[in-house]
Amino acid sequence: MKRKIVAAAAIAATLLGAAACGSNDDNSPTTSASGAVDGKGKTLKVWLMVDAQSSWKGVVDDASKRFTDATGAQVNVEYQQWANHLTKLDATLAGSDVPDVIELGNTEFPKYVFSQAFAAINPADYENSGTWLQGLKGACDFEGQTYCVPYYAGARVLIYRTDLFKKAGIAAAPKSYDEFLSDADKLQTAQKSDAKFGAVYMPGQYWYAAMSWVKASGGDIAKQDGDKWVGQLSQPSSIAGLQKWVDMVKKYSKADPTKNENDQAGIFAQGEAGMFYGNAWEQGAAEQVKKDPNDPNSPLVDTKVKGKLAAAPMPDVPSFLGGSNLGIPAKSQNKQLAAQWIKAFTDSTSMAGLVKANALPNSTSLLDKAATDNPAIAPAALAAKSSWFTPNAEKWADVEKGNILQTMLTDVLTGKKSVADGAKWADDQMNTTLND
Repeated sequence: MKRKIVAAAAIAATLLGAAACGSNDDNSPTTSASGAVDGKGKTLKVWLMVDAQSSWKGVVDDASKRFTDATGAQVNVEYQQWANHLTKLDATLAGSDVPDVIELGNTEFPKYVFSQAFAAINPADYENSGTWLQGLKGACDFEGQTYCVPYYAGARVLIYRTDLFKKAGIAAAPKSYDEFLSDADKLQTAQKSDAKFGAVYMPGQYWYAAMSWVKASGGDIAKQDGDKWVGQLSQPSSIAGLQKWVDMVKKYSKADPTKNENDQAGIFAQGEAGMFYGNAWEQGAAEQVKKDPNDPNSPLVDTKVKGKLAAAPMPDVPSFLGGSNLGIPAKSQNKQLAAQWIKAFTDSTSMAGLVKANALPNSTSLLDKAATDNPAIAPAALAAKSSWFTPNAEKWADVEKGNILQTMLTDVLTGKKSVADGAKWADDQMNTTLND
């Protein structure tokens, strides 16, 4: 592992050094009196995902116009589809004609950071970088350097049945974890005649949720110790968090302990639970479903929970964020221009535009204003104030692929292992996988 890290750092230094000395790119260009890069006669190629085209194209166009006004360079934005973007990216990065700016999901970035596909950036050059969301920034960090810029986020929240809350005498969403448990008790009591009802729908292999409980207790999943990664789930604080999650699931959830969360909104829509923990957009997914789930063009139909749901931050539990970051490929011939476009596209002006389009901004310092400016995203904005990211290890994807955490959670919930034994098993598996 240590040799890999040293080699990667050497490759990065070579790539960045070559770029800084190159005469065919803009890494040593002239600048205007205002400090803007002179890009006259050049065109920047930007890859963004289709979400930007469908939801906030005006923000993209405004940032590009401000960039062009400042630099003289033009911008060619190409919108990519999530279904094939990584395959297309891998093929493109293998060649020489690469985009100058690329958007990737935050969980997708580490692979490319470790392989040195992106150039290092200076966070101080970007607005609000001191308060970037950790759930996004964590994907950009490697060996003391930063390789991407947080773009936008989505957070997990508590989604609940307002009608059942009212029936149980609950006036508002819980403000503390103890209130959350108390509300779950009230819901369960109010619905005690329904044997299928569970106050909380929490599938057993929902590891993003379980690890959020671990983080809430001050625990961790794995950490780097010298040149090795060491599993941390057996540590007392992690055990405490796991136990809190397991106790809650066993008492309040009727969900299958062998299922993940992928279809939880649809199952919740059937009306047999009072609360669930999901991405903010899952509220809408629970209220309306496709008439024919196998037909992508099938019309949406209202479910029995339509108009009966609300959302709030899960109290005292940090959120694992979804979202995207922006990076500058190491092979880009326009690195300084690329950096200047990203500055415009991630500044406070652009972030305000994203908020209007129901996306979360990239900085904790902007979340309060976002919640005020767009009440529809207020629960997610408040939840995103405290976020976390998976261990930034080169082999983390193999941990996920191997279902290590999922298997541990199912084993614990089904009684196959105690919490301590399950945590020890998961640590041993991660130690092998992460250091192979």
